Amino acid sequence: MIKKILFLTIFIVAIKTSAQELTFVIPDYKTIEKEIQDKNSSFYYPVLMERLVKNDTLLTHEDYRHLYFGYAFHPKYNAFWSSPEDEKLRTFYDKETLDTKDYDKIITLINNSLESFPFDLKQINYLSYIYHLKGDEDLAKKTSFKFDNIVGAILSSGDGKNCETGFHVLHIDHEYMLLNIFEIPSKGQALVGNCDYLSFEKGKYKVDGIYFNIEKMLENEAKMLK
Repeated sequence: MIKKILFLTIFIVAIKTSAQELTFVIPDYKTIEKEIQDKNSSFYYPVLMERLVKNDTLLTHEDYRHLYFGYAFHPKYNAFWSSPEDEKLRTFYDKETLDTKDYDKIITLINNSLESFPFDLKQINYLSYIYHLKGDEDLAKKTSFKFDNIVGAILSSGDGKNCETGFHVLHIDHEYMLLNIFEIPSKGQALVGNCDYLSFEKGKYKVDGIYFNIEKMLENEAKMLK
């Protein structure tokens, strides 16, 4: 059910071949925090989030960068979040085929889940698929647009070649979702400084692994333990 998105080419070039240098912008969290709290800013967070929830396809790449990385400052941000509907949704994931009567149930469960964490890539992707099965291509495309742009925001934050330029993520599932999208299996995981390092099969790619910057996850963990 995991679809290949347009960022496939970017990721393959960056990770498999390293044939050319791709531009990326490491998130400036101080600036992002300031902008999303400024009511006069076009990136004012409550307005951006409202547009995201309404599936606004006019949101730009910079809007999505502020939405995703700005969520690190949201009171509801939990680096160890798990879906409150996970058990119920798993029954549908495990089905060989879905009944048409399942569609609305799944849509309701996923939307309930996204209320508590609007960047759950697995659920957003699945939601797009369910809308497609239901025949609602408009919502399928809008939800797919959301998925693509969240992934795009993550991929624009680094190149993954070392910890200093690791892809910035706010949840561990986002690391594995990116690898699943591009069918790159991880052979191991290790904490290196403020980064998760996911290793690949040695010698199969131009690099033996990829770095994900998890500094905001670590900060959130420390805050929760206080």
